[in-house]
Amino acid sequence: MTEVTNSDTGWLSREEMDSARERLPILYVDAVPVRVDDHGVVTAIGLLLRIGGDGQVKRALVSGRVLYHERVRSALLRNLEKDLGPLALPRVPAAPQPFTIAEYFPTPGVTPFHDPRQHAVSLAYVVPVEGDCAPQQDALELTWFSPEDARKPEVLAELANGQGTLLLQALAHLGV
Repeated sequence: MTEVTNSDTGWLSREEMDSARERLPILYVDAVPVRVDDHGVVTAIGLLLRIGGDGQVKRALVSGRVLYHERVRSALLRNLEKDLGPLALPRVPAAPQPFTIAEYFPTPGVTPFHDPRQHAVSLAYVVPVEGDCAPQQDALELTWFSPEDARKPEVLAELANGQGTLLLQALAHLGV
């Protein structure tokens, strides 16, 4: 999962965040960006390329924390813009409903999802994007895969921390 901390309102300092991670589950949002045709049929799945904390290059979903006093919809929009750029034009409904909830544990094997830093609970969404996507911050690249290619074992293996499982759940939810 990706994170950026600073001293702005709603953000914790690095020390405060580390302390909170040792004591509390942290709320995140995961988003699977998709392109849809005029009939609402998914034509492409967007996966980011990032350098992980271990220095390995991996594929990833859009992901980030929900800030204190921030609505989930606002967190989705903020994290989509953070990773895909300000011109991505995501279509997040007024009352978004997650397709699943992923629980990330610091201990591998508790669930399919693993985050060595913390216990995190993530609300996962499929979000159509209509605009031009340009990777931002620590996202190196955005690649669009057909739904068929996105479910290939070699693509799923490139996703870290169980996000391949999350992608398969999104594809099943979409019926593609």
